[in-house]
Amino acid sequence: MADKEAGGSDTGPRETAPTSAYSSPARSLGDTGITPLSPSHVVNDADSNVSEQQTFLVVVAIDFGTTSSGYAYSFTKEPECIHVMRRWEGGDPGVSNQKTPTTILLTPERKFHSFGYAARDFYHDLDPNEAKQWLYLEKFKMKLHTTGDLTMDTDLTAANGKNVKALEIFAYALQYFKEQALKELSDQAGSDFENSDVRWVITVPAIWKQPAKQFMRQAAYQAGLASPENSEQLIIALEPEAASIYCRKLRLHQMIELSSKAAVNGYSSSDTVGAGFAQGDKYVVVDSGGGTVDLTVHQIRLPEGHLKELYKATGGPYGSLGVDYEFEKLLCKIFGEDFIEQFKIKRPAAWVDLMIAFESRKRAAAPDRTNPLNITLPFSFIDYYKKFRGHSVEHALRKSNVDFVKWSSQGMLRMSPDAMNALFKPTIDSIIEHLRDLFQKPEVSTVKFLFLVGGFAEAPLLQQAVQAAFGDKCRIIVPQDVGLTILKGAVLFGLDPAVIKVRRSPLTYGVGVLNRYVEGKHPPEKLLVKDGTRWCTDVFDKFISADQSVALGELVKRSYTPAKPSQLVIIINIYSSEHDDVSFITDPGVKKCGTLRLDLTGTSGTAVPPRREIQTLMQFGDTEIKATAIDIATSKSVKVGIDFLNY
Repeated sequence: MADKEAGGSDTGPRETAPTSAYSSPARSLGDTGITPLSPSHVVNDADSNVSEQQTFLVVVAIDFGTTSSGYAYSFTKEPECIHVMRRWEGGDPGVSNQKTPTTILLTPERKFHSFGYAARDFYHDLDPNEAKQWLYLEKFKMKLHTTGDLTMDTDLTAANGKNVKALEIFAYALQYFKEQALKELSDQAGSDFENSDVRWVITVPAIWKQPAKQFMRQAAYQAGLASPENSEQLIIALEPEAASIYCRKLRLHQMIELSSKAAVNGYSSSDTVGAGFAQGDKYVVVDSGGGTVDLTVHQIRLPEGHLKELYKATGGPYGSLGVDYEFEKLLCKIFGEDFIEQFKIKRPAAWVDLMIAFESRKRAAAPDRTNPLNITLPFSFIDYYKKFRGHSVEHALRKSNVDFVKWSSQGMLRMSPDAMNALFKPTIDSIIEHLRDLFQKPEVSTVKFLFLVGGFAEAPLLQQAVQAAFGDKCRIIVPQDVGLTILKGAVLFGLDPAVIKVRRSPLTYGVGVLNRYVEGKHPPEKLLVKDGTRWCTDVFDKFISADQSVALGELVKRSYTPAKPSQLVIIINIYSSEHDDVSFITDPGVKKCGTLRLDLTGTSGTAVPPRREIQTLMQFGDTEIKATAIDIATSKSVKVGIDFLNY
């Protein structure tokens, strides 16, 4: 029976079997199983891969944000000089920024038309009926965070309700930045800049799951920034790490310290924060952007000042979008959810206008503000509401029992500062709560600095809340150009990727193997008898555990041997899980993320040792992991990148 089961399913459900179900090495793949050769070991050849460094003339970093995006660059010959991209045309009143809104417009034929302010303004100027044919997308980056089962085919929904492939949109956006940057570099240099001269860095939130990070790399390949054959040309950097690198280099005059205490945790002012950092100093980087908030804890390792990640990145979807969402809920309360839903679909450009008006008022919110904030309602809002309800906007405001929001005679919503602050409260509360949890951890109790970075860190309400809650625990510091911190840090990272030395593995990785069956230790349903040998199937053999420290470039080696000496091929399946305590590949939450197929033929002439050694290596890189299997007898090897999107 067992033999039949092992060989029989070879033709059947092999291709279609769902990953998390029974994809056991023995049962579903016929005679291709492996069993561990003891002992297995870890080697740190972290430097063996440094020799093949390519040289680039320039590093360009792209900060692809939820609400706004931008790029910055530095020539490798003058690394201390970081240039932030040219000012964009068409900025908003009340929002001065060197970044552009993350908005994209496609023609009715789904071809790329424009990005940023240009996309927004063009879309706004279209005739409402024509606008319905065009595809306008904004704040689409959050989809990568919120989609549990992200694949290359995940869709995004445009303002007119039509769907487009997320990969296409991300690729269009990255291609746009690539063209803008190359154009600016060529103008600066007075000669054409080639893509091959550029090392690209794209930043992503640290709390993104692995599929989202891989998705970003795929989109960049599609946009032509790099290619799978030349993957080193592109680095995927984690946003808080980039911020962290930049914060260490800050001079004191480039920071605003929220507390005016002379010394906290035994630290007093000196000319750079970097100089004030001592061996072993710990600091928290709170990166609060449009969509997400990332918390990371780093420690300085001197003499080189390398960073070590002490605590796995945590956070959540608590970005400034939460404030927009509260505003939308407020509008629904006043004007009715049915109206707001209809208005968004029927007058998408006017809805965008309303949110722009809100954005500039949102930036004027402050803890000590006493005068009201006025938000202009677009004419078509007032007009459409009257048609929809048969009475005026003014009437709706009088009738609704929302205090603090009044109608002003100039056709504006007048919000009291309390009403505005109330919109911030849920998001800020979530951030503070998250930080409280973090400060409970023993590794974090001795933190000396807290850096507040990212676009939302500009909000005085958030600054005040963080200061009030944690000012007595550590020094709270906001870099002056806080919205560009990540961008500048990402450039520094691209110039010297080795600066981050130790990370925490976000997942547990291992391979599926057969072990000798031990009565009483192994569950009876995992027993497989083959040629008289009793095997336990589906065993998860761990390479590295979630939250374990991994040096960049570190290699973990394991040795295996074919379960059956006569095998002609072995298949090694790689699995991942968010949990540490994984015993079997069939445990809940275990996902397949790679396959190594090694051909064992071609050895008839040479004497093959009875226990043939197959060495498997996993190398933990930036946001990528590479696996290799080597047949020691013949030196044949196969390589695979861990893939979270296609399994």
